[in-house]
Amino acid sequence: MGRMWHLYKTGGITPAIASMLGSSNAQQMAFIRSMSRDQRKESPLEMPLSEMEAVVFDLETTGFNPYNGDEILSIGGVMIRGGELEDAEPFYRLVNPKRKVPKHIVELTGITNDMAENAPELMQGLHDFLDFIGKRVLIAHGSGHDKQFLNAALWKTSKVNLTHRVLDTMMIAKWLEPKRKSYGLDELLESYGIDITYRHHALHDSVMTAKLWFAFLEQIRAKQVVTLGDLYAYLSRH
Repeated sequence: MGRMWHLYKTGGITPAIASMLGSSNAQQMAFIRSMSRDQRKESPLEMPLSEMEAVVFDLETTGFNPYNGDEILSIGGVMIRGGELEDAEPFYRLVNPKRKVPKHIVELTGITNDMAENAPELMQGLHDFLDFIGKRVLIAHGSGHDKQFLNAALWKTSKVNLTHRVLDTMMIAKWLEPKRKSYGLDELLESYGIDITYRHHALHDSVMTAKLWFAFLEQIRAKQVVTLGDLYAYLSRH
């Protein structure tokens, strides 16, 4: 992992361009639709959390309203199994939003208009991300935002909805610590002593959220909550 992360941070890893070659929109759409359909049959509720394979992910976007012109700018994700990061290469893609990136978003994310204009299309980004996820559970912090954008993007490109199960570390924090004042990612990372490397970068945020999930996993286990189904049952009551 060490060398790869170093390469990544110094900009040495280019996105896997192989999948872009010779892959038409129609093929990509067919793939996205079949992923959505197959996923619906999967129901890993009996899966022990200690063995669960998941992708912890994050999106950067041009704003907060996917149904009013805002678009995905970047997608990041890491694979985990149980309480640790997998060795698999993490996922990171810029996406062309087909619109200007607002100045405050450029400042927040470091994604410039030049970078955005030269990035792959949304269909390509979604195709590659779904390929990366496979049938794994998804985990995100404040997942409502990310789910809305993914759903809007899936519908716009392929007329399907997100069918993967999504766990929200913010909801889990509210269940574990109902008296907290803030459930923002920064505050939670600080509380749990997790190093903040680089915020508002989809891959770095994914890694930090994964570490937060690992910290929560220990507390969840201590409450005798064993499977994904158990966890959903507790979260639904809060």
